[in-house]
Amino acid sequence: MRRRTVMAGLASLPFGAATMGFAQGEHPLQQSWEAWKSFCLMSDGRVVDGPQDGSSHSESQGYGLLLAATFADAQAFDLIDAWTMRHLDVRDDNLLAWRWLPDAPVAVPDRNNASDGDLFYAWALVRAASTLGRPALLDRATAIAADLAQICVVASPEPTSRLLFVPAAAGFRRGDTIIVNPSYYMPLAMRELARATGVASLARVADDGLSLIADLTMSGRLVPDWVAVSPNGPGSVSELSADFGYEAVRVALFLGWSGEASHPAVDRHRTLLRATARSGEGTATRARVDSHEVLERSADPGYAAIGGLLECFADPAGAPGVLRFSVRQPYYPATLHLFALLSQIEVVPECLPI
Repeated sequence: MRRRTVMAGLASLPFGAATMGFAQGEHPLQQSWEAWKSFCLMSDGRVVDGPQDGSSHSESQGYGLLLAATFADAQAFDLIDAWTMRHLDVRDDNLLAWRWLPDAPVAVPDRNNASDGDLFYAWALVRAASTLGRPALLDRATAIAADLAQICVVASPEPTSRLLFVPAAAGFRRGDTIIVNPSYYMPLAMRELARATGVASLARVADDGLSLIADLTMSGRLVPDWVAVSPNGPGSVSELSADFGYEAVRVALFLGWSGEASHPAVDRHRTLLRATARSGEGTATRARVDSHEVLERSADPGYAAIGGLLECFADPAGAPGVLRFSVRQPYYPATLHLFALLSQIEVVPECLPI
């Protein structure tokens, strides 16, 4: 009863007030956070993506920084921030280089950015301004937000007034076609960042992203990993995945976390998981967008945790809740797992257990 009462009170509060209600060590997911740090975060502040050649990238650093801010972990926050600034802050603007390779002759061979990594990094600074009591961090968040809006927000080539969130400064604009990754849209991050920094176009991008993703789900389709937006509307990209896959598994999580649990993309993902559930065979992680034919499954619990969260959105009182956190998985599903648990606390706290 105590956990249910605490979580119900948390749901009614804005993020800053909610998280500041938990002192260090009292957050319901504190043990999960400590476990995540033990195998994802190195002592120097580098968040390691083991299956990707042990690399680190702006996504992993941004995800880690957001978690540190959320758990009001000043030590981890400062370590992650310091490592990132030393190794990825190499561009002429306020955005980050997208990847650092530990064993390469040149650790940062490509200075292009990744807009989702920058988005999460700036969002983490906004949250830390509240949770760590460091309002000066808003200056850096504003600088990143302004450059994101200037460099990675563009008008759609469609006959609409939509703005698109381009995955990077370079490489995704091809004539009159713009390549978009739907999982790079995190409406909650965009809205909180816009509100805190005054970069209003990011809030519009969030709304336009919801519209674009809804178009992608017409006729019962799943959201694909990558989309080419041309004057004729959304289509596929020949050299990039047109399936629902390891990129798109984040879409429903991010939408639900943003208070958009009724969005059709959330329903499509939940429908896929319900229809393809096979005891002991793992969670569907790749599927055809039209037929929903499963192409790949994973036993990593982070993907099943997203399914649990989607069931919480559908029936908060009756769903079994998100799976408890597990370290028996790599960085990416482990991080999505912790995100799913945070989303459950922030959006559907009545769905137990934690």
